[in-house]
Amino acid sequence: MLGKYSEKALEGISGERTKEATGLIEKSGGKVDAMFALLGGYDLAFIVDFQGVQEAMKTSIALTKLTNVSFATFPAVTVKEFDKMIG
Repeated sequence: MLGKYSEKALEGISGERTKEATGLIEKSGGKVDAMFALLGGYDLAFIVDFQGVQEAMKTSIALTKLTNVSFATFPAVTVKEFDKMIG
């Protein structure tokens, strides 16, 4: 998941909000593997695991509502899984 701060989101940056976001992901059945702050076109990168695309999309929207950070969600598979799918 890649996130972009809005002006309103910048006002609410805190460690507490990060904990709330992590809790929301876990409550939605996801697992946070890593979180990164970025410079450039996006401000945040979350590496998360969800059971399926629907759970990832619902959580992306819920995170935006909670944080005012706009998230783009990119379902991904490992290259090994991809090779199996197309093989």
